[in-house]
Amino acid sequence: MDMTTSQEYAFQSKLLQEFTNVPSIDSAWVLKTNNKDISTAMFSISQPDLLANSTRKYTMYSHITRAGTNSLDFQWSPFPTEMTGVSVIVPSPSGSKLLVVRNGEKGCPTKLEIVDQSHMEKEIHVGQSMHGPLYTDEWFHGISWNQEETLIAYIAEAPPQPRTAFNDCGYRKEDSSEEDCNSWKGQGDWEEDWGERYCRKGRPSLFVLDIASGEVRAAKGIATSLSVGQVVWAPSSSSGSQKYLVFVGWLEHNGFQNTARKLGIKYCSNRPCALYAIASPFEGPEPDTKRVSDSKSDSAAAAQNLTASINSAFFPRFSRDGKILVFLSAKQAVNSGAHNATNSLHKINWPSDWKMDKQLNVTEVVPIVMCPEDDCFPGLYCSSILSNPWLSDGCTMILTSAWRSTEVILSIDVLSGKVTRITPEDSHYSWSVLAIDGDNVLAVSSSPIDPPHIRYGRQVTPEGQEHRWTWDEVDSPLVTASNKVKSLLSHHSVTILKIPVANSSDDLSDGGKLPFEAIFVSCKDSSHSPTVVILHGGPHSVSVSSYVKSSAFLASLGFNLLIVNYRGTPGFGEEALQSLPGKVGSQDVQDCLTAVDHVINEKLIDASKVAVVGISHGGFLTTHLIGQAPDRFVVAAARNPVCNLSLMIGTTDIPDWCYMVACGPESKQYASESPSPDHLHLFYQKSPIAHISKVKAPLLMLLGGADLRVPASNGLQYARALRERGGGVKIMMFPEDIHEIIIPRSDFESFLNIGVWFKKHME
Repeated sequence: MDMTTSQEYAFQSKLLQEFTNVPSIDSAWVLKTNNKDISTAMFSISQPDLLANSTRKYTMYSHITRAGTNSLDFQWSPFPTEMTGVSVIVPSPSGSKLLVVRNGEKGCPTKLEIVDQSHMEKEIHVGQSMHGPLYTDEWFHGISWNQEETLIAYIAEAPPQPRTAFNDCGYRKEDSSEEDCNSWKGQGDWEEDWGERYCRKGRPSLFVLDIASGEVRAAKGIATSLSVGQVVWAPSSSSGSQKYLVFVGWLEHNGFQNTARKLGIKYCSNRPCALYAIASPFEGPEPDTKRVSDSKSDSAAAAQNLTASINSAFFPRFSRDGKILVFLSAKQAVNSGAHNATNSLHKINWPSDWKMDKQLNVTEVVPIVMCPEDDCFPGLYCSSILSNPWLSDGCTMILTSAWRSTEVILSIDVLSGKVTRITPEDSHYSWSVLAIDGDNVLAVSSSPIDPPHIRYGRQVTPEGQEHRWTWDEVDSPLVTASNKVKSLLSHHSVTILKIPVANSSDDLSDGGKLPFEAIFVSCKDSSHSPTVVILHGGPHSVSVSSYVKSSAFLASLGFNLLIVNYRGTPGFGEEALQSLPGKVGSQDVQDCLTAVDHVINEKLIDASKVAVVGISHGGFLTTHLIGQAPDRFVVAAARNPVCNLSLMIGTTDIPDWCYMVACGPESKQYASESPSPDHLHLFYQKSPIAHISKVKAPLLMLLGGADLRVPASNGLQYARALRERGGGVKIMMFPEDIHEIIIPRSDFESFLNIGVWFKKHME
């Protein structure tokens, strides 16, 4: 490293630390109090700890006082409380108790702590023989208190299968739970996992804790071929005795041609799933722990499929009165094969005397939007739903959804199906709901140059007018950027650009011909500043106009940012999204070049100072662009990029993705674990490696060694081939990291090197 580069590393690492120190709000709850004008908000926040290479977690409280329609006061606790070793916290429905989960590591028991308002009420240690760690991810995670606050249902790893034991005489027949110095355990049969983020994890299974006794029981009657998640308690029956659980189940046999395989599920809403109901394991007699479960008896399970008429159902939520069960569906993703698509919202009217043998009807509440008109509602694109999303009327849900290049908060009347955008329309800010406070909404808003601010939304009704939402900004110590960061970002502005489609073909749908968008973060003198084009992955994911630490860091270095939401991005209607499969490497590449041409023609940027960076499919586009348009980009960086589909098909956890993006929806009928020579040739031709001989821009390649989605071999092959041709390339490998490169030190070092790399080649 030369002196100039060393000085740049020193400067940028100090600056990046300023951005890293800003905490993020993970979740929030509003807890009830005895005073209707006062409530308590509890926030879960996190902050990277680079020295420990982990993430610190804190809780912080605020008392919300409402006095009249225009008086609002937040009184914060003076300091946050660190939750050392805590995996997740979940308050009870009344807010009087708190479940604290400490997942066991390396064979240690999982600890479930019940805390009331003054002390630790109970601590339960659950050994590995009952279950492993609780799931805390967005898909399988599910922790639910019953209304009486006597039982807690949750999802945890099933106990591992017994493994064969050996000693110095060979196979040991007698049972032994522990290894000793004279024996060892064999590996046993290999068990498939759910891919990226779930490496070496067992089957997600359903358990219930009885708080009074401290006993944990596994749910009975669930087929072993079903992975479960997102559990909620159904309302008690009219007699008050029967207790049911509703959960999401994913069949594990979802490989090609319905063969047994767990395809990767992270970011993949196209995996078929259904809602199931089952009786609480504490309803009947105590289970016989000596009974050995067999697949034949388990396959004839008693779990009732509630949504057999639809091939996708998740995020189940009961209304406050328990009369309606609503859920999201990704049926369009399942039917088309796209790994993400437009959602629909459905409901089931839940009888107070429901029994397991009673069939229920599913009704559509919010349909899929194919081609939105003008700037109207483009459809539902929700990555999560609050555990309690209801206003006090019991029929209005509050959701966060992508709306083109912004994230907005919606209210949905589940009786009429009416969808209303309740956050401001004349703003480039993105909004996300945190919690519901009666008829009010606690939320955060941010932009690419403004860290999140807490907002409090209230409905007002001016005389003679319909009610509307007003949003108060809340003074908060939670998300505070340093004065240096604020000063650097204050020189930028944000605009969302509409980009007309260039040379739209006649075979495109109406939605596929609509303009796409790009978020333009510009310096004061943008026409003389270097520009970084930022490309999201997916391809069916979206870059919204919210604060992202890494992008804000690049902007603070004096770069313009052009964040492109090419066609295929969610948030623009289903036809626009479905216009891309089968056309990757051409339509998406052209959209990116069209966006760059647009800001050049508008004299917003300097055409001679353009860099490009992307992750996953964004890396696919990055390496395509420097190959297909070698004179347009000065420098590039790619994080875990897809560079060669013909290599990826045999190594990724989502081989169906390769067929879908290269061949389109019709690929489902001939997708195979053993691709034909014709398909391998097509995959190669659609890949960036087919254009590698034309590359001129120096490339920084950042790879996660534990990536199961786009294994590091994909990027390494491309980088080595580029080096073989005399191209400038730098490779960084993060051995323990996954597809997103999210371990704190890895994340820090990757974006530090991107900043230094771009500065080096654009000055």
